[in-house]
Amino acid sequence: MMSHYKAVIFDLDGVITDTAHYHYLAWKRLAESLDLPFDEAFNEQLKGVDRMGSLELILAQGSRSFTQEEKRALADAKNRHYVELIATMTPGDVLPGVLRALDEVRGAGLKIGLASVSKNAFTVLDKLGIRNRFDEVVDAALIANSKPHPEIFLTAARQLGVAAADCLGVEDAVAGVASIKDAGMVAVGVGSPQVLTRADVVIPSMEHFRLADY
Repeated sequence: MMSHYKAVIFDLDGVITDTAHYHYLAWKRLAESLDLPFDEAFNEQLKGVDRMGSLELILAQGSRSFTQEEKRALADAKNRHYVELIATMTPGDVLPGVLRALDEVRGAGLKIGLASVSKNAFTVLDKLGIRNRFDEVVDAALIANSKPHPEIFLTAARQLGVAAADCLGVEDAVAGVASIKDAGMVAVGVGSPQVLTRADVVIPSMEHFRLADY
């Protein structure tokens, strides 16, 4: 199968695997320890946002002010809990349709990238047993600006040696879709078309990913 793209760049959380649930549990425990409200609806605001950005959104719900040192300590505490949770992940936690999608992209002769604001992206990929399926992985350590800034997808394209205009991006978060579009790429959203309004195409899950449709 021929494709007019040269690369497909995938998000990790919510696209490749459901680490979003582990983030939710870790943030919820932190928020509750500070007597701040936190539920799944609020958690939607954190999708695609980096760790410190997410913490700022949570703390903004209260009136107490924190020093930068205190904020770093809170973020580190959340991350330690998150790392404990993802330690239980296995290859069985790859979301349905993902392996077939990766095989389809590779079979079309395209390069495959991963763009994740998670600082634990490599750990998760190793737990899932799929790190070797990606030609390049860009995580938070390689960028200065988090999503919705386009830097992470532009960096992935550059490392893949492909022009941004020749890339297809796959995301489940509003911030991630904005990052893809502002990078000048075509965006496939995974989720609800009512939420991912900037995506060029929206599919309900990776089981519906078909490269030829985009």
